[in-house]
Amino acid sequence: MPKLKTHRGAAKRFKRTKTGKFLRGKAFKQHILSSKTTKQKRGLRGTALVADVDTPKLARMLPYK
Repeated sequence: MPKLKTHRGAAKRFKRTKTGKFLRGKAFKQHILSSKTTKQKRGLRGTALVADVDTPKLARMLPYK
């Protein structure tokens, strides 16, 4: 069987958990932070789980992760 190529853009943005789900970073935390409240910025810290409907697509993009 031929090897599958990993989608390099996805590999840099997503991480698989032990249970097979994917973690992603949260959006809207890169710039123009002075206009956002502290509460908003605090809520954007850390990572979030990718939605269940998007998991199969990511699994195809990241076959060996």
